[in-house]
Amino acid sequence: MMPFLTEYAGFWRRLMAFVVDILWISPLVIFLLYINYGGDYVHLQNSINAASQLEHFEWQVFLINHILPALLIIWFWIKYAATPGKLLLDCEIVDAITGQPITFKQALLRYAAYIVSALPLGLGFLWILWDKQKQAWHDKIAGTVVIIHDEATVPLHQLI
Repeated sequence: MMPFLTEYAGFWRRLMAFVVDILWISPLVIFLLYINYGGDYVHLQNSINAASQLEHFEWQVFLINHILPALLIIWFWIKYAATPGKLLLDCEIVDAITGQPITFKQALLRYAAYIVSALPLGLGFLWILWDKQKQAWHDKIAGTVVIIHDEATVPLHQLI
């Protein structure tokens, strides 16, 4: 059961954590693409038309752009209960019922459910603003919550 003093991470804190994560993942992806393709990557992307995309599908680009970030994020969730951005902002991803670390299944489901949160113009992410537990749709689907990892266990009013 979640502790009484649990504070859920709100929209703006989670947005900042996301921005921090983009700032470390994007340079890594760009660097790996540059190592593989040099300056030809931009030319490669522009030269492939829609009719021949399957014929010229670049597996390395797909792996670097999509699979590598997914694996890194899921690994961080399992190992540290947060991505570097969430760690920096004292957030932790936990099971919504028990408050325990999330399972691999929950992490995989949570990542896949990002699509559900993003598709209707990001409404699933904005849902954090209205939800009592500050859950986005992907949190609801995976049964997770993002909490503020605070070392304090006694409310301020009890200390006075």
